[in-house]
This record gives sequence, C-alpha cells and structure tokens, in this order.
Amino acid sequence: MLADYNNMRSEANTVESYLNSLPEERRETISAVRKVILKNLPKGFEEAMNCGMISYQIPLSVYPDTYNGQPLMYAALASQKNHMAVYLMAIYTSGESRAKFETAYKATGKRFDAGKACVRFKKLDDIPLDLIGQVIASISVKKYISFVDKVQSARKSAKR
Repeated sequence: MLADYNNMRSEANTVESYLNSLPEERRETISAVRKVILKNLPKGFEEAMNCGMISYQIPLSVYPDTYNGQPLMYAALASQKNHMAVYLMAIYTSGESRAKFETAYKATGKRFDAGKACVRFKKLDDIPLDLIGQVIASISVKKYISFVDKVQSARKSAKR
C-alpha cells in the first residue's frame, strides 16, 4: 500500500514498512541517503520511526528530559508530497555551523534548497551525500545533549 502523499505524515511503524510504502524511485533515493546516515551516525543514536519519518534520535533511556516526552531527534529523513527531505539538527547548533554547511553545500554546485534544519531534494543527484555524512558524523551524543541542555537552560532563564 502506497502512502497518501496528500497527507505528508506516514503512519508506518517500522523503517522497513515506511520504505516499502514509497514509490520505487523515492524508496531507492531515501534508502541511499539512509545508508550514508547509518554509515556516519555516531554511537548512541538510534534509528526509529518518529513523527511520521525515519528518525535518528537519542533514546529516552539515555536522555528522558525532553520538552515533549519524545526521544531527542538528531536527524530525520522523509518523503514529503513535493520533495524528500533530510533534517540535520547538527547544523542548527550554531549560526557558524549553519553558515559552514551552507557554504560547503553551495560549493558542490548543487541547488541549495533548505529551511533552518531541513534540506529538500527531488532526486539523489540533488544532494551532496559526502557533506550529509560529514554533518551526521560531526556531533557525538554527549556533545548534542550538552547543546540541548544549554538551549533549554537559556529558554528557562528567559521565561523568568
């Protein structure tokens, strides 16, 4: 059964069922990006289905103090209605990280189509896989938790 792409959120419970729900071309593209992510994913992150997409996250058993009670997302991969997207929270850790990523991406000659932490693409040739791998490999679980704790602490201070 193919996912309803008018509803961008998949109801799949496993990565396998998510991939099997995609049209062949998208399944091959998402699988290729997934392979790069898994090859470069630091120890301690897990792959799961979360928020209707393939999520790379810190398990609640490691970091239970999340704002929404869900595992802390580090990256994600999704097939949306009009594009596919890889979500890279590592580029969101600082303005400098984001600027370096954007510069490196544009240097590949590929069209840069991104939001704050998502990179949109329509086919595999649109995305620099080596750069995606570098970003995924760039932050350990410990460093990412430290960043999140710092952000949460700043938010709590600002509310006072």
